[in-house]
Amino acid sequence: MTTNEQQQGQRTQLVTTELREWIVAQAAAGHTPEVVLDAMKASGWDEDTAIDALETTMSEHLGSAALAGPPKPLPGQHLSAATPRVRADGCDVEILLALARPRVVVFGQLVSADECAELIALARARLARSETVETRTGASEINEARTSDGMFFLPAEFPVCARLESRIAALLDWPLENGEGLQVLRYRPGTEYKPHYDYFDPAESGTESILKRGGQRVGSLVCYLNTPDEGGATVFPDAGLEVAPVRGNAVFFSYDRPHPSTKSLHGGAPVLAGEKWVATKWLREGRFE
Repeated sequence: MTTNEQQQGQRTQLVTTELREWIVAQAAAGHTPEVVLDAMKASGWDEDTAIDALETTMSEHLGSAALAGPPKPLPGQHLSAATPRVRADGCDVEILLALARPRVVVFGQLVSADECAELIALARARLARSETVETRTGASEINEARTSDGMFFLPAEFPVCARLESRIAALLDWPLENGEGLQVLRYRPGTEYKPHYDYFDPAESGTESILKRGGQRVGSLVCYLNTPDEGGATVFPDAGLEVAPVRGNAVFFSYDRPHPSTKSLHGGAPVLAGEKWVATKWLREGRFE
């Protein structure tokens, strides 16, 4: 954008044709939505206006290829608030909320108090600063957007992991072998995970190697292992939804393609008091290896 265009945007915040063309050009050059959004904010754009312009433009001009094709199977498709309690691998699980777009389901009583305590105890000694997958290279690295501590269990590494993984597979009607190992995270006061997508960006050079381990991610489940004193909600900005982190509950969301049109943008709001412990389960298209 030129200086005049930036100044005009700062004064009026109008989403012009020129701005939309610029967004398209940035995406065509391989820049991620997060990079484009940061550039717009640095140029003086109000964040809400910039997000709306970015998402609208991508949906209208860039989404045709990503949105093409018939619907594909997804985990949890059968779940509905019309059935408020479901049986999963011998356990009764409550459905507290279900949204269609984005696809979000909030579960109650998915993890017992004893299981929550055991997962925290097993994970505590192995915690390290959390990393994110760098899709440009396929490696993991520390990201300032994610300030938690975390660790990964191997699939079925301990009996408590195996029980929970089996329950999740039954609940979501998704093959057990398509799940990544549980990741346990601890958020202390002031820590957060800024809004992001869980799928792997097809435009990034490292994505091809990541997908060899089981294909794209198609669903995420966040289990709350404790209830923080204040803060720490899981937020879905596109839906205006906040999910309270209550021990034993969980929030699940799916995304049928690696594209912002899924409205699966989500984040962990800052913890204001106490700690927040979660166990996250990511689900792949195929067998995870």
